[in-house]
Amino acid sequence: MVLEITKSIKIPEKEIELSAIRAQGAGGQKVNKTSSAIHLRFDIVNSSINNIYKERLYKLKDNRINDTGVIVIKAQRYRSLEQNRIDALERLRDIIFRVTIVQKKRRPTKATKGSQRRRMDSKTKRGKVKLQRGKIDI
Repeated sequence: MVLEITKSIKIPEKEIELSAIRAQGAGGQKVNKTSSAIHLRFDIVNSSINNIYKERLYKLKDNRINDTGVIVIKAQRYRSLEQNRIDALERLRDIIFRVTIVQKKRRPTKATKGSQRRRMDSKTKRGKVKLQRGKIDI
């Protein structure tokens, strides 16, 4: 099995460590016997993805990425182990896909002369209105 992020980025199954654990929270009669949550670990350093994407993953402000460069995802939304496994892989795909999108550089713009003049005119007009609110001498 291969996790496909984009057409050019594919992660082999051997790089993703999946383990079944017991889910937290309330449960039924089988809650202490079955492992229905998935614990996913993905080591960024030892992965086969491009170095550019590795650097971007490190720079992400995501609490699922620890100091050693391992993405840790705990999936326990669903009651079945298979659905939680799919959910964990989807969440990993989302994290990695987020760094593949290149943000456009913002080009600073200046206000036009007309907009500057209109702004100053409105300020002057407002100031004149406020001046007329002064005390009246009788």
